[in-house]
Amino acid sequence: MSEIRLFVTTSEKQANRILDLMTLVFEDEGYAIATTEVDEKADRWQASVYLMADEEADIRERLAALLAEEFAGLAIETEVIPDIDWIAKSLEGLKPVRAGRFLVHGAHDRDKVRANDLAIEIEAGQAFGTGHHGTTAGCLEVIDSVIRSRPVVNALDLGTGSGVLAIAIAKLAAIPVLATDIDPIATRVARENARKNGVAGRIEFATAPGFHSPAFRHHGPFDLIVANILARPLMKMAPQLVGNLAFGGSVILSGILAEQRWKVLAAYNGAGLRHVRTIWRNGWVTIHLQ
Repeated sequence: MSEIRLFVTTSEKQANRILDLMTLVFEDEGYAIATTEVDEKADRWQASVYLMADEEADIRERLAALLAEEFAGLAIETEVIPDIDWIAKSLEGLKPVRAGRFLVHGAHDRDKVRANDLAIEIEAGQAFGTGHHGTTAGCLEVIDSVIRSRPVVNALDLGTGSGVLAIAIAKLAAIPVLATDIDPIATRVARENARKNGVAGRIEFATAPGFHSPAFRHHGPFDLIVANILARPLMKMAPQLVGNLAFGGSVILSGILAEQRWKVLAAYNGAGLRHVRTIWRNGWVTIHLQ
């Protein structure tokens, strides 16, 4: 499904005010928002919210209501985001990333692997998650810590993206791992990455849009669940995620902006989990709960 942005074009001052309003309404739900200068001489700026195409009607209505009092005359426009491999473009030339015992690297940096590294080779591609983002690196660090400290016998990587977190678990422990994603392209890419990293036999991949998929019933319950998604869906799925957790199990959550952490923690505390640890990386947090 394609991504779009809804935006209004106005002055810098008004765009910043609109950004403040959108922050109050949309940011805690996990939507990306931004202001962008489009014409310096004419003082033309755009304030935007990014969403999936099937959400347009609802978000457009809410944005219109948000603008009604102060900015009723501004037109809300739509742009379809091109299907460009931005991951590959943005990661050109990036160095290997260390997190815990892991080294995540591309094929051109195989010579950087040390004797005791748990090396994960991931190329920039169509699926998110290469270790360079603070959320992925934070998850890797907590995965290392959890598996060092307690036995783990069955794991779930929810929203697997490139498969890097499932691969990390499989490299640390010879246990079955279920890796799911709503995007079939991500599932395919992750499966190929697992094969390249020599752990395909330990990981079952499934395209699953929600916890109603039979894959979760067949493979669960899980004593380790890792979900690097976004705050809004993490909060929404808290009861179902905890329902698939084995007694005494661990949950690692990321894709959460630092200012969103309290709402995520409240959702999971309400579902019966307790906070163990939070890691901060570049404005993002990774939360460990039991």
